[in-house]
Amino acid sequence: MANILLVANLNCDRILQLDKPLQMGGRFHYQDGGQRLGGGGANTGLGLVWAKHRVALVSQVGRDKIGDWLLAEASTQGIDCHLIQRHEESTCEMLLVMTPDGERTIIRPRRPIFELPAPPVWEHWDAVYFNSSAEGSVSWAKTALDHCLVLAQLAKDERPRPCHILIASKTDMQGRSELADWEYGLSIAGESLKYFIVTDGVDGAYLYSENGCQRVSAVHAEVVDTTGAGDAYASGLIHGLTSGMSVIDSMKEGAAWAAFAVATPSSIPGSALKKYLNG
Repeated sequence: MANILLVANLNCDRILQLDKPLQMGGRFHYQDGGQRLGGGGANTGLGLVWAKHRVALVSQVGRDKIGDWLLAEASTQGIDCHLIQRHEESTCEMLLVMTPDGERTIIRPRRPIFELPAPPVWEHWDAVYFNSSAEGSVSWAKTALDHCLVLAQLAKDERPRPCHILIASKTDMQGRSELADWEYGLSIAGESLKYFIVTDGVDGAYLYSENGCQRVSAVHAEVVDTTGAGDAYASGLIHGLTSGMSVIDSMKEGAAWAAFAVATPSSIPGSALKKYLNG
């Protein structure tokens, strides 16, 4: 069992299931799928909890009923929420617009600025994963690099992500830079970077390092809902690395967890992953 710290969002997702694919200027009917726990904090954290790791989440939610519900749900399911901050604004729902082919469009309000406090004592943690725009993430990561494994998700902008392992999707990479992939990873993560992993859906994932590139195949799944697939991949990867697997075997584990995620109608991997972990 590893001690894993996640700096990631905790969201209240509301699912709107459309009757047909989105088109510009179209009209659509939808079914309201209600509220569910979501965000990178939950989508990444719950699988790690099921794998018997201790998982603590650094995030913020509003001081309102939805914020109370989020903390209760996450805590009940085993995520340590004592580091989650409360802000005075409302906790707004994230709208996930789902089409019949399992693709989703996310509509969300702007979040309040989230400023991280002083960093924790990193010797108490085996790994930390950054998937948040929180102010102070760079300084936290820099102080952690010499003490524990640091992983990060490529940000939506060009902000630095000091880490040992940087994760991105091919879609995130489009139009970003004319640099070669490894050089681009170094430009974001810095000299501490050991591996840059780029996922590409059904085409698998690519591992870039100073020694070249390797491809790891995806795991086939019948797609029901793609929400949270990247979070589940990161979760499986973190599980593998903190359990002593090689980076290639950890990527295979990430691919398996992502396959469970897309095959279930939620953003968290669901009961199939639990059975896999208990098998």
